[in-house]
Amino acid sequence: MLTVPDLTQDLRAALRRPGGGSSDFDLNPETVLPAGRKLRPAGVLVPITVFGDTPRLILTKRSSALKHHPGQIAFPGGKQDQGDVDVTATALREAQEEISLPPEMPEILGHLPAHETVTSFTVTPVVAILREPFPIVPEPGEVDEVFSVPLAHVLNPANYIVESRRWRGQKRYYFTVPFGPYYIWGATARMLRGLAARMGE
Repeated sequence: MLTVPDLTQDLRAALRRPGGGSSDFDLNPETVLPAGRKLRPAGVLVPITVFGDTPRLILTKRSSALKHHPGQIAFPGGKQDQGDVDVTATALREAQEEISLPPEMPEILGHLPAHETVTSFTVTPVVAILREPFPIVPEPGEVDEVFSVPLAHVLNPANYIVESRRWRGQKRYYFTVPFGPYYIWGATARMLRGLAARMGE
């Protein structure tokens, strides 16, 4: 059985491995992106709990009233504000706002390469472990639900499926990693697929 120190060490090693970023267009190489497009920086927290029987990943279901990605499964996070010193600060601030995670609690292990979204954000995933529980309080204006999935589920490449749908008149392919009633797809699934690939190297 993988111990917490082993998991922490493996995650740190995976995050140090070289490799470029990812994007919502990875599976759609024919997509032509506009020249000179301006990407806005954002940070998301990838919070892994290690205090229960098995490591788990905390995720949120975004409010259906939000402008961007309503009702989708996402990491806690958002766009970088002027007052944030870096994207790690952004991820911690947003996690506190969205799920009431105390910013001093996560142990930051490192970052995944940035991910470009169709909504013109460059998102940096900040991977962290939580060694003890905390009272989760979803922010009602942004988060409909907070839940967790076994970390082993999202680290297994065999659990990922490539699906497609029509987007702006074209067929667009994307990763999904469903778990029970939760349909994890798009940018969240792509970033997790990148972590799974690194952990498997």
